[in-house]
Amino acid sequence: MAKPRGFEFWRSTLKGARYVVAPMVEQSELAWRLLSRRHGAELCYTPMLHAQVFVRDANYRRENLYSEVNQEDRPLIAQFCANDPEVFIQAALLAQDYCDAIDLNLGCPQMIAKRGHYGVFLQDEWDLLEKMIKLADEKLSVPITCKIRVFPEIEKTVKYAKMLEKAGCQLLTVHGRTKDQKGALTGIASWKHITAVREAVNIPIFANGNIQHLSDVQRCMEETGVHGVMSAEGNLHNPALFEGRSPPVWEMAEEYLEVVEKHPPCSLSCVRAHVFKLWHHTLQIHQDLREELAKAKNVAGIAEVNRQLKQRCQEMAKDESEWTRTGLPFPHWICQPYVRPPPKDPNTENGQKASETKAVSVKRALEDSDGPNDSLSKNKQKKKARNPHKNFCPELKRKDKSFPNGNKCVFNLCRSCCKRKAFKEVADCPGHGLRFKTKALKQSNSDTGGGLTNGNPTSQTVSTAAHDPL
Repeated sequence: MAKPRGFEFWRSTLKGARYVVAPMVEQSELAWRLLSRRHGAELCYTPMLHAQVFVRDANYRRENLYSEVNQEDRPLIAQFCANDPEVFIQAALLAQDYCDAIDLNLGCPQMIAKRGHYGVFLQDEWDLLEKMIKLADEKLSVPITCKIRVFPEIEKTVKYAKMLEKAGCQLLTVHGRTKDQKGALTGIASWKHITAVREAVNIPIFANGNIQHLSDVQRCMEETGVHGVMSAEGNLHNPALFEGRSPPVWEMAEEYLEVVEKHPPCSLSCVRAHVFKLWHHTLQIHQDLREELAKAKNVAGIAEVNRQLKQRCQEMAKDESEWTRTGLPFPHWICQPYVRPPPKDPNTENGQKASETKAVSVKRALEDSDGPNDSLSKNKQKKKARNPHKNFCPELKRKDKSFPNGNKCVFNLCRSCCKRKAFKEVADCPGHGLRFKTKALKQSNSDTGGGLTNGNPTSQTVSTAAHDPL
């Protein structure tokens, strides 16, 4: 039986999906997908899977796809990152029975993708991509799709999309940002690029970028003519986005934690990350509960922090002056998008041109461990949260470089020096866990039938032990 292609695939297999949850590393897991589907999402992607790891590691396959099979979680597209056609096909063949299509990630702009040479960093290797898509279209029993970012030039973006279509891509998601638009430089996605691609190809097109509310979804579809709209950040801050609702954060958090309990396993890091995203605005105010959430050891601990946040927000809601000072369009306990501040102009500083200001390189002062946590770096604050007695003051740090193991070393040396001395003298050091004398005694017993002189091994045995490398 021939597999569905193009618009037939979108209409029949994907059921004409318009509202799509994006593939998000450690964020679009089963529990989150099910929550999103309850609130209007019609199609979901798995988190990006690494093709090479998926092929060689059975545990990775089970934890990231096989154990998440659920009839409520369809239609579903499994996304892979890869740069080797054979490895990509092997991974896709292992996954095709658990999803409705295989997607090739050509849009990830992060540094890990640059180091691994995948995602958007393959967008100039058209021969390789054409080979990968053609092979997948020939070998797989499910359609192959792609998710891309645009080039700065609209014409080149259109040629890129047409090349992928000709190679066998059956559905294309276009993120309207370039590979350099990320982090503080994210900026606005170009719907003009998306419109040009949609007009040039004859396969379904999903748009990605600038989606924060349902009104953005509707406006995007009207302006670009795309067949569906994908949301990532907007969905993470408000999983009811496709319903057109902005519910209280605790409502979504409680429902998500309920789904997590019903559909294990779900890694604690995923759960914590989602709750952090949902409560993002509120946690800027209640820093103490932010620390409690970071230190939570299980789902019950996260649920308790959620309960406390709910209680505080309900009390705060009684006093309008308490929450109107945040500058947000809604109270901070209502699900709403996080808008990144625009990047600072590198040519200005405090409203003045850089040429008018004196450039001074100032290194961050060394933190005093007795001072407030605000003076510590984020990394040191995390360490401090795990170990409140952690000392960061350089004056109070140990100046003795011998570092004996709790001063229990019989020679009062560091482990490396102790090991050499104990080996030479055939001695034990309980402090460093060295057992040269004990081993020599055992060797003597086995070689001589227990022949000892005054509780020590014979001279011959000692001599042998002292020159036998361990």
